[in-house]
Amino acid sequence: MSSKAFQRTYTRLEAITKATVTLHAQGVSNDELATVDGRLAQVVKMKGDLITLQVFSGTEGIPTNAEVLFHGEPPTLQVSDALAGRFFNAYGDPIDGGPRVEGERRQIGGPSVNPYKRKQPSQLIPTGIAGIDLNNTLVSGQKIPFFADPDQPYNAVMAQVALRADVDKIILGGMGLSNDDYLYFRHEFESAGALNKIISFVNTTEQPPVERLLIPDMALTAAEYFAVDKNEKVLVLLTDMTLYADALSIVSNRMDQIPSKDSMPGSLYSDLAKIYEKAVQLPSGGSITIIAVTTLNDGDITHAIPDNTGYITEGQLYLRADTDTGKVIIDPFRSLSRLKQLVQGKQTREDHSQVMNASVRLYADAQNAKTKLENGFDLSDYDRRCLDYAKDYAVEILSIDVNIGLTQMLDTCWKIFAKYFSKAETGIKQAMIDKYWPAD
Repeated sequence: MSSKAFQRTYTRLEAITKATVTLHAQGVSNDELATVDGRLAQVVKMKGDLITLQVFSGTEGIPTNAEVLFHGEPPTLQVSDALAGRFFNAYGDPIDGGPRVEGERRQIGGPSVNPYKRKQPSQLIPTGIAGIDLNNTLVSGQKIPFFADPDQPYNAVMAQVALRADVDKIILGGMGLSNDDYLYFRHEFESAGALNKIISFVNTTEQPPVERLLIPDMALTAAEYFAVDKNEKVLVLLTDMTLYADALSIVSNRMDQIPSKDSMPGSLYSDLAKIYEKAVQLPSGGSITIIAVTTLNDGDITHAIPDNTGYITEGQLYLRADTDTGKVIIDPFRSLSRLKQLVQGKQTREDHSQVMNASVRLYADAQNAKTKLENGFDLSDYDRRCLDYAKDYAVEILSIDVNIGLTQMLDTCWKIFAKYFSKAETGIKQAMIDKYWPAD
């Protein structure tokens, strides 16, 4: 063993697995970074002086006398206002050709904000997407996933949310992005002139999957700097949490841990909760809101990843293709925001919840009419009007490519109601009808 500038070097490995190396070492701390035979690694297990290191790019070709250099610190991010507008890799190094960011060095993956310092979320976060703002209104400090099939344009939706959301900073954590996805995000942000408030941490498919495990912690360390230190409203977008969980699975399998449901590690719930619980509304006005994509395996909502996610988060947004209109919509039946009542009618127009309930109920009646049609039953006049209404509702409200303000969403719903139904058929209170029903 030798020591230079507080870095300790060892040259004898006791054991090597597919993902880890084990050696005897002194004065090492949990999560500390090291270099093994020139490859970056991290302490994942300590038993006395027997230290297990996870090697991010795998251990193939590493000899038993490989040089192990401990860095003396866990992964950190330099935080400052200069993060804005930049793209970084999983280690916080710039990948956009720009200079390194100078700032205060912060350890990533620290504990969540003390519950005593939290406040009940009460600030509306508008996104311009009616399937969210109208039916599943987002609240600052909320944590909510998008459930989507792998062929859905979920990254395009994330980019739209990033560009439309009324917040101070947007932080993108991209895990296992294809190069095309990475370039797409970069092009969208640059061409919209919105780079000054967006910070991106990206791991692409060409990089080791294990590096994905650092991305959420990097993104959330940056988020905490802007929310806690700067009192800013921060929106964190994480895509794709299924690839994050797959990376957890790779590591646990290589470390010979016994898998639980769907070959996921037994720690999956706490691993996901550690990320999502960083969402917070602070009394000072700063907040961290988390929207994360969870891709589904063959639409299986019972798989361990979406199943655990559903217990932790406050609802879900469900993307699906609408066969009648060819549009990708946010499904009003399977989507849910458990916090929407905190802002609906308080920070939005008084008719919000009545319009939302009526529009979804009439859409459900349209689905019943569709079932009757498919089974060969005769349709009533009301059934036919419901079917026509459903197409307009999907195209003008539910479709993810509609970008309008909440007042316009409500006015559009009233217009569609008046086109197909009598006032009584909407079931909306008379006082609201008298005030908002469109003039003939």
